[in-house]
Amino acid sequence: MSMAVVGLVAGMALGFAGYFGGFGAFLLVAALGAIGFVAGKFADGDLEPGDFFRADERGGRPR
Repeated sequence: MSMAVVGLVAGMALGFAGYFGGFGAFLLVAALGAIGFVAGKFADGDLEPGDFFRADERGGRPR
């Protein structure tokens, strides 16, 4: 499935949540979608838990 289709489906889901459930439902769907996106990246192996806590190459603070 292309990223355009995924974006379309996500936008439609947020639109329905906002229309039928109000702004609170819109925020809940957006937050759960972001959590699902990160979980999917972990499952695909594109993201590792240490990526959030590693310092950059210049020796600065963690991201």
